[in-house]
Amino acid sequence: MTTDNSAPATARVVLLTASHRVAPGLLSWPAWQMLRQADHVVCADPAHPQLPYLREAGVEVAIGVPDAREVIALGGTVVVLAAGEGERHLTDGLARLAGSGRVEMPELELLPGSYDLPGARLLDLVEVMDRIRAECPWSSRQTHEGLAKYGIEEAYELVEAIEAGDRDELREELGDVLLQVVFHSVIASEDEEEPFSIDDVAATIVEKLIHRHPHVFGDATAETPEDVKAHWLRTKAVEKQRESVTDGIPLGQPGLALATKLASRVRTAGLDVPLPAGEGLGYELLALAARAEADGIDPETALRAAARTYRDAIRATETSARDDG
Repeated sequence: MTTDNSAPATARVVLLTASHRVAPGLLSWPAWQMLRQADHVVCADPAHPQLPYLREAGVEVAIGVPDAREVIALGGTVVVLAAGEGERHLTDGLARLAGSGRVEMPELELLPGSYDLPGARLLDLVEVMDRIRAECPWSSRQTHEGLAKYGIEEAYELVEAIEAGDRDELREELGDVLLQVVFHSVIASEDEEEPFSIDDVAATIVEKLIHRHPHVFGDATAETPEDVKAHWLRTKAVEKQRESVTDGIPLGQPGLALATKLASRVRTAGLDVPLPAGEGLGYELLALAARAEADGIDPETALRAAARTYRDAIRATETSARDDG
């Protein structure tokens, strides 16, 4: 085996990557050190988002990634800014040369210059939704009112996935609920009189969470879940300035959930409000819902569980009838 030593061997080839979800220029300290110390910095993309910041920092960048042999011939340390097809062409060429055994290969290194922070993929979702809103004939015509039914459907499907214990389904249904939030936020941002964006939505809930958790973000203390709930309710009452414990309860929700919520508000407020003594199935269901709430049982969940058992019994009966037939 012979080695081609006609050109000075590059000691090191470093592929520098950076997350597109992190602002350009926000590179790690090791990445900046490598860029300043490198003998050569090359990039295939003349529009690479990092270039203006590197040039401002005094880092010279050659545009256009040479082929593998040319990189090896450069000598010293060569940093390649990741830019899609350009560096893949280079890395494939280096792999072929390494496999040939005819060239003294440099040290190859992958150096992440920035990493995705937790929640970074939410930026992708916002970007995708913005494009769909602009380019999709159906999505571009949707309104808050038109999407309302989908929000209800997705919420129920999420509950079903939770109760079924299906992790894959849970992940998917959470995504569908999140889509509704982002979709409505995009529509809201287009309002001419009172626009708000997904950032405003996030800022609002962050502010609310911090304000209602002084035992986490402030000096208050809470030893039990009951302490937390009590403080939450007191804070909420001050914020909303409600005149009645029934204020803010949506009357359009399913009847069993509505009855349970009313009973919960009455119990939490310490009010003595007898159940109405009317006759009929509605009053009986109201009494059952109030009793379940007092016992710490969600009647909606209990009824759905019983309904699933009933469904299974129906299917078993149908199967038996088919087999007998």
